[in-house]
Amino acid sequence: MATLSLKVIDKNDNTVCVSNGEDFVDLVCMHTYQEGDRIELTVSEKDCYINWQVDDALGAAFVYLTEKTVSYTIPFGEKRISCSPKVFYGDRHYIYAEMARQDEITCYRNLALNPADQHCDVPCFPHATANVETRGEAVFAAKNAIDGVRANLSHGQWPYQSWGINRQDDAAMKVDFGRKVRTDKVVLYTRSDFPHDNWWKQVTLSFSDGSSLEFALEKSTRGHVLTFPEKEITWIELGNLIKADDPSPFPALSQIEVYGTNVL
Repeated sequence: MATLSLKVIDKNDNTVCVSNGEDFVDLVCMHTYQEGDRIELTVSEKDCYINWQVDDALGAAFVYLTEKTVSYTIPFGEKRISCSPKVFYGDRHYIYAEMARQDEITCYRNLALNPADQHCDVPCFPHATANVETRGEAVFAAKNAIDGVRANLSHGQWPYQSWGINRQDDAAMKVDFGRKVRTDKVVLYTRSDFPHDNWWKQVTLSFSDGSSLEFALEKSTRGHVLTFPEKEITWIELGNLIKADDPSPFPALSQIEVYGTNVL
């Protein structure tokens, strides 16, 4: 049985509220968040699967922790507009963390999904990074492409946040799983705010095992389903993005889904 602790901590490292539990812990925080506040989860064991909810409007994330403690910084200002306006709002918040059940760990699922991913290095996976993000703006960060929001008919503020490549020809985005997984399918939701947007006619998936596969795409608002023989990997990268001949210079990615199972 694992021991879990949840805290809300302010910018001066003062504990606003705290709760502890075994295999499950929840925390009701009666507090209006201030800039610099963070949520801290501590587990008695690392390398474990957790369901955790940093905000009731964001929903739970199935994640893998490689360290015993992970912090989630409450977003403010420009970082806030890539989130739902309901998230972290008000003076009462419901947070929880729970050790994942065996059936949740072994099931076939979207391994890339993490609505609680952050724009920094944290021991919490899956985690998205990229070699470029348009103007460094939160609405174009790589983490937006694994938050579970598929809306792709516009761009900018939530729910139309996306990964933007800033017109960079060698743009690439990586999803790191933090452990070994098996996958045989990727679904891409390319941003489709036509005619503002362009689209990719070809992309390449590269894998941690050293292999890579090219796929042709079509101009579509629907998910592009890319299937391949099962691979055992720790990360996947989307790159070699070849634009179509449309006039717009703005192709972008709304969501990437990577389907498979955990290697136990």
